[in-house]
Amino acid sequence: MQKHISLKVTGRVQGVHYRVSARAEAERLGIKGFVRNEPDGSVYIEAEADEVLLANLITWCKEGPPSASVDDVEINDGTWKGFTEFVVKR
Repeated sequence: MQKHISLKVTGRVQGVHYRVSARAEAERLGIKGFVRNEPDGSVYIEAEADEVLLANLITWCKEGPPSASVDDVEINDGTWKGFTEFVVKR
């Protein structure tokens, strides 16, 4: 089943290549959406794909790239937007 989720990732996740690594993982999995840094130091992700693929992305987000230190991943269901690619936003 196709699904839309949003994730708020907190911890040491900015300035450690989290966004670029998240895009690479999403592209590897075939997930569409975006990732961006937030003013509060978190990383925000919106993602759309099959539930199983999204579960794999969530698992990756809880670890992140080697230089990151993830404290928490908040997950919310959302409304399908029909993203066509996965991009890094500023």
